[in-house]
Amino acid sequence: MGRSFRERPKNLGRKLKRIRLNLGLTQDAMIEKLGVRGEPLYPASISQYETGKREPPLLVLLRYAKLADVSTDVLIDDKLNLPR
Repeated sequence: MGRSFRERPKNLGRKLKRIRLNLGLTQDAMIEKLGVRGEPLYPASISQYETGKREPPLLVLLRYAKLADVSTDVLIDDKLNLPR
Protein backbone atom coordinates (compact mmCIF):
# COMPACT_ATOMS: atom_id res chain seq x y z
CA MET A 1 0.00 0.00 0.00
CA GLY A 2 1.45 3.35 -1.01
CA ARG A 3 0.93 6.74 0.51
CA SER A 4 -1.00 9.22 -1.52
CA PHE A 5 -0.47 12.97 -1.45
CA ARG A 6 -3.02 14.97 0.46
CA GLU A 7 -3.34 18.69 0.73
CA ARG A 8 -2.14 20.17 4.01
CA PRO A 9 -3.19 23.44 5.62
CA LYS A 10 -0.47 25.97 4.89
CA ASN A 11 -1.25 28.31 7.79
CA LEU A 12 -1.80 25.75 10.53
CA GLY A 13 1.69 26.06 12.01
CA ARG A 14 1.54 29.85 12.08
CA LYS A 15 -1.83 29.71 13.82
CA LEU A 16 -0.60 27.21 16.43
CA LYS A 17 2.42 29.38 17.20
CA ARG A 18 0.24 32.47 17.50
CA ILE A 19 -2.03 30.67 19.97
CA ARG A 20 0.94 29.68 22.12
CA LEU A 21 2.47 33.16 22.02
CA ASN A 22 -0.87 34.86 22.72
CA LEU A 23 -1.16 32.67 25.82
CA GLY A 24 2.37 33.74 26.79
CA LEU A 25 3.58 30.16 26.99
CA THR A 26 6.91 28.51 26.28
CA GLN A 27 6.87 25.24 24.35
CA ASP A 28 7.27 23.30 27.61
CA ALA A 29 4.41 25.22 29.22
CA MET A 30 2.25 24.63 26.14
CA ILE A 31 2.76 20.90 26.47
CA GLU A 32 1.51 21.03 30.06
CA LYS A 33 -1.41 23.28 29.12
CA LEU A 34 -2.45 20.90 26.31
CA GLY A 35 -2.57 18.06 28.84
CA VAL A 36 -2.91 15.33 26.23
CA ARG A 37 -2.50 11.94 27.84
CA GLY A 38 -1.20 9.03 25.82
CA GLU A 39 0.38 11.33 23.23
CA PRO A 40 4.04 11.98 24.03
CA LEU A 41 4.77 15.64 23.34
CA TYR A 42 8.16 17.32 23.48
CA PRO A 43 9.31 20.86 22.73
CA ALA A 44 10.58 19.51 19.40
CA SER A 45 7.03 18.29 18.64
CA ILE A 46 5.60 21.75 19.28
CA SER A 47 8.34 23.30 17.15
CA GLN A 48 7.61 20.93 14.28
CA TYR A 49 3.88 21.70 14.46
CA GLU A 50 4.59 25.43 14.45
CA THR A 51 6.99 25.25 11.50
CA GLY A 52 4.69 23.02 9.48
CA LYS A 53 7.10 20.08 9.40
CA ARG A 54 4.52 17.86 11.12
CA GLU A 55 0.80 18.02 11.70
CA PRO A 56 -0.44 17.52 15.24
CA PRO A 57 -2.63 14.53 16.08
CA LEU A 58 -6.34 15.29 16.15
CA LEU A 59 -6.58 15.35 19.95
CA VAL A 60 -3.72 17.85 20.15
CA LEU A 61 -5.37 20.00 17.48
CA LEU A 62 -8.64 19.88 19.41
CA ARG A 63 -6.87 21.02 22.60
CA TYR A 64 -5.28 23.96 20.76
CA ALA A 65 -8.72 24.96 19.49
CA LYS A 66 -10.23 24.78 22.97
CA LEU A 67 -7.39 26.82 24.46
CA ALA A 68 -7.91 29.48 21.79
CA ASP A 69 -11.71 29.25 22.11
CA VAL A 70 -12.13 28.63 18.37
CA SER A 71 -13.47 25.86 16.20
CA THR A 72 -10.99 23.43 14.71
CA ASP A 73 -12.26 24.74 11.35
CA VAL A 74 -10.50 28.03 12.09
CA LEU A 75 -7.22 26.20 12.62
CA ILE A 76 -7.50 23.94 9.59
CA ASP A 77 -9.08 26.22 6.98
CA ASP A 78 -6.47 28.53 5.44
CA LYS A 79 -9.24 30.94 4.43
CA LEU A 80 -10.19 31.55 8.07
CA ASN A 81 -8.13 33.68 10.45
CA LEU A 82 -7.77 33.47 14.19
CA PRO A 83 -9.72 36.18 15.98
CA ARG A 84 -7.60 39.00 17.40
